[in-house]
Amino acid sequence: MNTLEIARELQALAQSGLHFTEDVYDRERYERLQTIACEMLADQSNQAVADIFEWQKNDFGYATPKVDVRALIIHNHQVLLVRENADMGRWTLPGGWADVNDTPSEAITREVEEESGYQVRTKRLLAVLDREKHGHQPPYPYHIYKLFFECQLIGGEAKPTMESSESGYFDPNDLPELSISRVLPEQIQRLYQMSLLDTLQTWFD
Repeated sequence: MNTLEIARELQALAQSGLHFTEDVYDRERYERLQTIACEMLADQSNQAVADIFEWQKNDFGYATPKVDVRALIIHNHQVLLVRENADMGRWTLPGGWADVNDTPSEAITREVEEESGYQVRTKRLLAVLDREKHGHQPPYPYHIYKLFFECQLIGGEAKPTMESSESGYFDPNDLPELSISRVLPEQIQRLYQMSLLDTLQTWFD
């Protein structure tokens, strides 16, 4: 394991330990372990220690990965991308964090409409990927699973939103500058090929 993975595991052990322990002395030890883990996470992810502590304060119970959902939407052999306000105008597949009480398909249809103005129907799950294993930058302090769905347009219209300034269709082999924190060009190209081949096998890990 690298240092970031060690820090994540320490944080997860501390968080889960705090959730289950009833011993006051163990709680004190887990809190100290959590502090050390948060400081390591801040150092490895180039985020402020205060931001890591704030995230940790709002995350309790047994530690599990966070879930990011993304939509592959194809029209006339081109892929729909949105231009993110939060990442210097770089482009990505529409998507974001899954919310509590959302099913996976509800999460992606909501995110697509919030980011692009389009309404979609979820067709199938194409991929479940561990963000850490695919070279996304920058590194995040928490562990993330990325779910990629193939979706079909059913309504709505393109419009700027709170999260993105515009949307557009692009050739998967001629992409604009991407938000590689969210999606990589090789991921878009492989997902596009999976859609064309109509393969039933899910890409995972």
